[in-house]
Amino acid sequence: MVMAMRVHEYGGPSVFVEDDIQVGRPGPGEIRMVQTVVGLNMIDTYMRKGLYPMELPGIVGSEAAGVVDAVGEGVNHIAVGDRVAYTRTGGAYVGVRVMPADQVVKIPDDITDEMAAVLMLKGLTAHMLLRQIYAIRPGDTILFYAAAGGLGSLACPWARALGARVIGVVGSEEKIDVAREYGCAEVLVFGEDDIVASVRELTDGDGVPVVYDSLGKDSFDISLDCLALRGTMVTFGNATGPVPPVSPLTLMRKGSITLIRPMMTDYFMQRRELERACNELFQAVRTRAVPVNIQQRYPLREASRAHADLESRKTTGASVLMV
Repeated sequence: MVMAMRVHEYGGPSVFVEDDIQVGRPGPGEIRMVQTVVGLNMIDTYMRKGLYPMELPGIVGSEAAGVVDAVGEGVNHIAVGDRVAYTRTGGAYVGVRVMPADQVVKIPDDITDEMAAVLMLKGLTAHMLLRQIYAIRPGDTILFYAAAGGLGSLACPWARALGARVIGVVGSEEKIDVAREYGCAEVLVFGEDDIVASVRELTDGDGVPVVYDSLGKDSFDISLDCLALRGTMVTFGNATGPVPPVSPLTLMRKGSITLIRPMMTDYFMQRRELERACNELFQAVRTRAVPVNIQQRYPLREASRAHADLESRKTTGASVLMV
């Protein structure tokens, strides 16, 4: 039997239940891995609350690292003993799991399990945002929400390394210095600063070519008003709730805005896409363009406490659950 933190009903952080579950051997095209570290992400809270529904009882969690202890028929690129990591919606809050072999990547020797566990979802999300949806160019000024959080700790310094000037948005004054450490040239506090006026002043009235907004409902209209003509609005999170329906005419009136609500898996459906992005990400870590800032570590059994801290905005940088 294997320990898993499961959700039997949707609700607050206290709904987690420690269960013993049966994990079998891998089938054709699968591997089984003994997990060592699980990444903690806001999407985990969306699943726990039912914003992203799952079959109950269910297991949340979207990224982890560990060691392969069995391989199924037809698996040639992964072997027993390999250190591997993955990102996949759901199922990560468990000690051992069976995975499709084409969804895991080998962890290089110079990347630790902890680093890999936070690089898969958050790092690949940063790659999607900065290298694919809107390819950052030297001289760009960008607006990035939750700049002191787990994703911000990766994306903001990477954007700076790519030549961007980053205006970060944080949830409290206590996080200003953290965001600056992560590469933000300017830092605004949501709910205290006038975000639109500040961005316009910092860009000589032009606005920014792209906004990366993970807050959702409470920040969406503000973000639209920060964009330059023909700017790109990237809404990719629901920390304050989902964004209400938007009329296409609104995007026209705001300056022919491009709006995208991406799902990361659509950008890495082919294995060659996943491997190429991971190689670029690991290289960015090696050159320190992307520092890995793990600030909180929790035992997996304390998933409830970890979720409470994350949702109350007590955390900075990345957080992990130790299996």
